[in-house]
Amino acid sequence: MLFVITLTHRAASADVQAQLVAHRDWLVQHTASGRFLAAGPLESGHGGLILAQGDSAPALDAVLATDPFVALGLVDVEVQAFTPALRHEAFPAAWASGAKPVAAQSPQAHLQASASRQAGSP
Repeated sequence: MLFVITLTHRAASADVQAQLVAHRDWLVQHTASGRFLAAGPLESGHGGLILAQGDSAPALDAVLATDPFVALGLVDVEVQAFTPALRHEAFPAAWASGAKPVAAQSPQAHLQASASRQAGSP
């Protein structure tokens, strides 16, 4: 199962900055383990997003509790679980085993295929 985790700053910027190195170290640890697939700051600058994989929400909650930002109450955490139905062919099947792979194609080819389906062509 995949999880989208949003961390939204609730503390003053100085408090967040003071824990940033520890938070990044925590992210590196869990990315290296394969638990986190991608992580980074939000464009707004008011938090971050983590794409994670795991077997259960309670196990993920236990990991999140060890984040210095979470442990110190510097962020609000929102976790959304989802099961991918589609994945780009380059997205690893191991991370979305039940998802149907979709081959890459140019925007023009996509429009032509869509028009054919709407017209009832095979």
